[in-house]
Amino acid sequence: MRKKLLLLFAGLMAIFVLAACGSKSQDDVVKDLNGKLEDLTGYKADAKMTLKMGKDPQVYNVEIWHKDPSYYRVNLKNAKQDQSQMILRNDEGVFVLTPALNKSFRFQSDSPQNSSQAYLYESLIKDIIQDKDAKFSSTKDFYVFETKTRYQNNKMLPFQEIKLNKSDLSPATVKVMDVDHNPLVTVEFSNVKFNANFDKDDFDMKKNMTRAQVGMPAMAESKDSAFTVKYPTSKISGSKLIDEKEVNLEDGKRVVLTYEGKKPFTLVQEKILAKPAATSMPTVVNGDPVDLGYTIGAISGHTITWTQNGIDYMLASKKLTEEELTTLARSVQGDGVK
Repeated sequence: MRKKLLLLFAGLMAIFVLAACGSKSQDDVVKDLNGKLEDLTGYKADAKMTLKMGKDPQVYNVEIWHKDPSYYRVNLKNAKQDQSQMILRNDEGVFVLTPALNKSFRFQSDSPQNSSQAYLYESLIKDIIQDKDAKFSSTKDFYVFETKTRYQNNKMLPFQEIKLNKSDLSPATVKVMDVDHNPLVTVEFSNVKFNANFDKDDFDMKKNMTRAQVGMPAMAESKDSAFTVKYPTSKISGSKLIDEKEVNLEDGKRVVLTYEGKKPFTLVQEKILAKPAATSMPTVVNGDPVDLGYTIGAISGHTITWTQNGIDYMLASKKLTEEELTTLARSVQGDGVK
C-alpha cells in the first residue's frame, strides 16, 4: 500500500513539474514582449473603445495602423453619431483630421514618446516593460498585467490592466482605471494583424483626408444649425457655473460658459461651417499634444483646445493646473449636463 502511495505521489509530482515547465513567468513574458517589440515592423487592428467619463458611456469604433518606427494612423468613429476623426503621425508631425469639416490640425511639437496611449500596442508594451512593479497573472488564454500609466497631464488615471493573448502576445483588452481602480476607458481589440503591409502613401495627410471624404455625406450648411452644449462632468472644488452666453457668428455659433470661484475657468464651444476643400490647409497648433481619450488636444500654458464631432472647444484658466485642465477636458463629452 505504501509503495502504491509513493508511486501515486511521484506521478502527481511529475505532472506538477511538467505543468510548471509549460507555464511562463512574468520575466519570461516580458522578455518575449521585448523581442516582439524589436521584431515588429507594423500592425493593423480594430478595436471598440468605451469611455465612462460623462453621463452616459461613449463608444467609439477604432481602426489602428502602425508602421515602424513611429508612423501611426488611428481612425476614431463615434458609434452613435456617425462622426469620425483621425490621428495621424508621419515625418511631417502629428495631425488631427476631421474629414466631414475638411479640417486638419498639425502640432508644432511631436507627440510625446513617454506617454501612455491605450490603443497603441507598442505603447502598451513599453508600459509593461518600464513598470518594474507591474503585477502579473496568467489565465488559460491570457497574460494579464496591471501597470502604472505614463500620462503626463492626467494623474486621475494612474493604473491600467493589459490583457494579452497567450497565443501570439497580441492585445486583447485594456482597462485604464482611476485611483479607485474603476475602469474609465476600455479598449477591446479584434482582428490584430502583425507585420502588415502598407502602401507608400498610407500615412500621407492629404491622401488620408481625401480618402476619408469619399462617399461621406455633406455636413449641414445652415448657420442656424444647432449643437448640444456640453458641460464638464468632472467637478472642480471651488468652481461654479455662473454664466452661459450664446453668440451668433457670420459662419457659425459660439457658446461661452463662465465658471467662477476659487478656481475659475472658461469653456468656449464653437461651431463653424465647413470650408471648401480648395481653401483648406492644415492649421498649425501651438502647444503640446495631450491625449483626451476620444481625440488629441493641444495644451499650451493655461489653455487646452480640441475638436470633437464638428465642434471646436477651448478651455482656459490661470488657476487650474495642467492636470486639472486635462481632467476637465476629458469629461466634456456625452450628453450635455449642467
